[in-house]
Amino acid sequence: PAYKCVLVRERTVLLDTKITGTDAAVALAIKELGDSPCEQFVLFVLDTKNKVIGQMTITVGTLDASLVHPREVFRPAILLNGASVIVAHNHPSGDLTPSSQDRSVCDRLKKAGEILGIEVLDSIIVNHERGISMRETGDF
Repeated sequence: PAYKCVLVRERTVLLDTKITGTDAAVALAIKELGDSPCEQFVLFVLDTKNKVIGQMTITVGTLDASLVHPREVFRPAILLNGASVIVAHNHPSGDLTPSSQDRSVCDRLKKAGEILGIEVLDSIIVNHERGISMRETGDF
């Protein structure tokens, strides 16, 4: 069989949003994930000027877990010619403390990004009203 890869612009609400710092990244993640009853992991793909050129839900998990693999995270970034990415996930419990699994996933993604030449700028954890930057807390 033959395959064709096509980019489709489905939604423009978040696209072209410029990420000027941690507060902007957290606000974007809360907008996308804050009300979700189950854990979700999303990717924001950025261009060289830190404008969002793509957003994708990588996984939807259970109440307290979500499986993440670098292959699924970086595929959209490669297809969109992204310069960098920000990843985010929610903790429906409301507790924003990074788990050991959160730190492990970040380490794997940072290493994969270095190999691919796509920097992982941050990993954001949110609940329904606030969020944290794992880079700022030193867990990244």
